[in-house]
Amino acid sequence: MGKNLIIVESPAKVKTIKKFLGPQYAVHASVGHVRDLPSNTLGVDESNDFAPQYQVIDNKKKVVSELRAAAAKAETVFLAPDPDREGEAIAWHVAELIRDKAKNIKRIQFNEITARAVLEALESPRELNASLFDAQQARRVLDRLVGYKISPLLWKTVKRGTSAGRVQSVALKLVVEREMKRETFVPEEYWLNKVHLSAAVLPPFVADLVKIRGKKARVANAEEATALESSIKGVLFQVSAVEEKERRRAPQPPFITSSLQQAANQRLNYSTKRTMNITQRLYEGVELGELGLTALITYMRTDSTRIATEAQSAACDFIASRFGQDYLPPKPHIYKSKTGAQDAHEAIRPVDVTIVPDETKAFLPPDQYAVYRLVWSRFVASQMAAARFHDTTSRIICGESEWKAKGERLLFPGFLAVMPAGREETTAELPPLAAGQILTLDKLEQTQKLTQPPARYTEASLVRELEERGIGRPSTYAAIISTLQDREYACIDEKYLVPTDLGRIVCRQLSEHFVRLMDVGFTAQMEENLDKVAEGSQQRVDLLRSFAAEFNPNLNAAAENMRSVKGGVDANLPCPLCGKSLVIKFGKAGDFLACSGYPECRYTSNFMRDENGDVKAMTPKRQELTKVGVCPECGKDLVVKKSRMGSRFIACTGYPDCRRAAPLSTGVDCPRCGDGELVEKSTRRGKIFYSCNQYPKCDFATWDKPVPGVCPQCDSLYLVEKARRDGVKIVCPTKWCGYVQEHVAGLAIPPQAVCAQTPSL
Repeated sequence: MGKNLIIVESPAKVKTIKKFLGPQYAVHASVGHVRDLPSNTLGVDESNDFAPQYQVIDNKKKVVSELRAAAAKAETVFLAPDPDREGEAIAWHVAELIRDKAKNIKRIQFNEITARAVLEALESPRELNASLFDAQQARRVLDRLVGYKISPLLWKTVKRGTSAGRVQSVALKLVVEREMKRETFVPEEYWLNKVHLSAAVLPPFVADLVKIRGKKARVANAEEATALESSIKGVLFQVSAVEEKERRRAPQPPFITSSLQQAANQRLNYSTKRTMNITQRLYEGVELGELGLTALITYMRTDSTRIATEAQSAACDFIASRFGQDYLPPKPHIYKSKTGAQDAHEAIRPVDVTIVPDETKAFLPPDQYAVYRLVWSRFVASQMAAARFHDTTSRIICGESEWKAKGERLLFPGFLAVMPAGREETTAELPPLAAGQILTLDKLEQTQKLTQPPARYTEASLVRELEERGIGRPSTYAAIISTLQDREYACIDEKYLVPTDLGRIVCRQLSEHFVRLMDVGFTAQMEENLDKVAEGSQQRVDLLRSFAAEFNPNLNAAAENMRSVKGGVDANLPCPLCGKSLVIKFGKAGDFLACSGYPECRYTSNFMRDENGDVKAMTPKRQELTKVGVCPECGKDLVVKKSRMGSRFIACTGYPDCRRAAPLSTGVDCPRCGDGELVEKSTRRGKIFYSCNQYPKCDFATWDKPVPGVCPQCDSLYLVEKARRDGVKIVCPTKWCGYVQEHVAGLAIPPQAVCAQTPSL
């Protein structure tokens, strides 16, 4: 009797599953998708019900041969890719390629990679789900029709290499529209007014102005602020009412994909792409000393908050033993998933709640530890009792003005014992106050403010926006945001997504000629229709026919009417050399300013946009050379130079006779691989970042300048330099740590930047 064969997606899962299955099972990996639409043709037969023309991916031909050979030897082939539509599609494609070799093909799926979950899945296999596969096929064909047919128009009218995407382009529209609102925003002046008060008993406290003459307070200018100050001068502050009540704060549900992406971005400053890469490793299995290869979390692509009964029971047992019965709710929490959520698998949770984060710290890289700690804490907190507070709200009158002070006192921490509130979430306690009590004014604090434009999107807030509007699916958010940056339609400035001029012009071209396709409501409706295909209540072909009937006429009209901007987009600036108009052009190295009088006038310049969106030319500065050593090859000086895109590098002054050069090192070993060191780099748009010099073997990168040193609080292997309101500080890059030390000016170029291994170009 032959072995049974299990086919999973990734080689990492192979190792984890082999650890607890007996010799009667062989385990192989498809290494992701094995078939796809061709890259050089449309690959969709529109006249034949939009039949996709799949082909084996070039670098997967060897994998497919190995899978076919293994299937021929197996009694039963169990297809076990990830438990979602994409996983169902991979299973379907593998089945098609091994069908003539395999005796029996079954589909299994599991939400966690544990012996119990895998064995239970093997005991209850099912057939492949045609509806799920149809939904994935429909999405793939829709995306191919949009991308393959619109992109050539953008190549022709904007720049070669640009692309459109059914969901990606709508996400770009959100980013561009937010930036346009910021640029057209007209700020209005207002004044914040607070009073610092004291009672007979400490502590002193602060009250905010809420009403003037019985109406909501609005102090619009300096004159009104002065008038307010005069009106309270010498007038008593008296407590008019005190309201006290107990408040309960319930824990949040366990993470789903989108909420984890948001939390990791906000708390750890991780991109959505990085978060998903980390969770993939934690799901597939990591080495944990004596425990060996262990899967730490359940499947990370989900929009359900459901928790398995046994997982909930295990959490309750853990909480009772660690914190006591008081920390358990009267009955277990049941969280309601949002409307339309797919309930195929659970929320993201630790596989074994008794593996506490501190036990994994010695074995995991800092980023994996930080994400596991986040998942573990959120899950345990979600199963704990509510926190209880004693809230006090005091209303205080002074002449015709009314002020309000709030205070809270923690009565019982509940879930906060695991997931403490941030400083911005806490309120100071008020002293004992009673109606009629006279208070002492210590200080009137008046601050001039201007109303602020809507904030740019962070990756976290864009994910939240996409989710709330029903655009895309949790599994696609990371790819959407990554594509916007890879295509140079948007860049990250500090932590915010800023549309580039290329992104603006692509958005404008698409919005003018594909109004329906770029409509947020239409995109959300398409997601609902794809869900109906997955449920079996709508046919894939009907969906595609309906889309094409509207899309094709728009495409034909755009091919005739979309105007070219390859000559440049007017920058509303005169050329400093000849006086003709400057235009923004889109080159291989990014956007730049050029004279419209080219070739007679060859003026070019980099540029930036001010807070109003106006273009400002950037005058190049003379490059200063810093000597940092002697070239070991020719004996001439090594100097620090600046590349065309802004990053610094070390080069020999004997160039071009001596071509010795290397990126500028920070002197910090790579915290991820340990083999490389972090060096200074720049994006094609000139933004400085720091990455491992072992790329692509190691893809670690950070925007913050690394500084040698180990964090004394969390043992992070490096620190970073950070500009803050109170000056430049050295801080720990681990978001939840909070370690800060004073910045001490040192060498501009660390000694480690020049080494004997500096390679030649």
